[in-house]
Amino acid sequence: MRSALAFLRRDFLIETSYRFAFVMQTFGIAFNIATFYFIARLLGNAVAPFLEPYGGDYFAFVLIGLAFTGYFSVGLYGFVNGLRQAQMTGTLEAMLMTPTNAATIIAASSLWEYVMTTLRVGAYLAIGALGLGVNLGHANYCAALIVLLFAVVTFNALGIMAASIVLVTKRGDPVTYLFGAFFNLLGGVFYPVSVMPEFLQRVADFIPITYALRALRLTLLQGASFETIATDLIVLVLFALVLLPASLIAFRFGVAFAKRDGSLTHY
Repeated sequence: MRSALAFLRRDFLIETSYRFAFVMQTFGIAFNIATFYFIARLLGNAVAPFLEPYGGDYFAFVLIGLAFTGYFSVGLYGFVNGLRQAQMTGTLEAMLMTPTNAATIIAASSLWEYVMTTLRVGAYLAIGALGLGVNLGHANYCAALIVLLFAVVTFNALGIMAASIVLVTKRGDPVTYLFGAFFNLLGGVFYPVSVMPEFLQRVADFIPITYALRALRLTLLQGASFETIATDLIVLVLFALVLLPASLIAFRFGVAFAKRDGSLTHY
């Protein structure tokens, strides 16, 4: 816990030293919401048949996608960015030489990003519900939180794997960008998976974000019960159980390889 609080304090001090960037992030949320609000008005009821399981409102559909893919981005990019920063500032080797185990360092390095992402998600939902007519009055928040928990674990596992690649190859950008683009294209962030060709829908069945966003939309927009989202939740749990241990093993291998190679601090 002390290590986690130390990471939070460090990242808070760094973030608050760049106040203008924080203000610009706030404007970015408003611009994103406004853009898709007007796109939704342009589309009108034309896309309602594709969105029937989620209530038929495109703006509400895409708002959930915009809000919660922030957690996916932190999981995928947060560990890599934190690792690269530690390499370039010369603190990675020092941290790994401390009694704090590697798993704690990995988890704590992205805590601040998760705090900020949670605040952004709250802003997205508050603006949508209070100002732009998104109905969250019947949401099943308990089920949504459970879905989010396993989704975050799964996304973190992917990010840890990407960080492992950085330790070995010293470049992780192509991998993370490819993952991000692939998941945004096929995961149903901006449009329902059902609009894609059949073979792409089958590919989407192997992507965890597909199940996470579908379950989150059903629970938040339709108040779906655990029984309704059981299949999506079970798949997310399986992803988490398989990917998290595999990612920790990969990270330990990456650290061991970099130490043997003498390139732990190289970037």
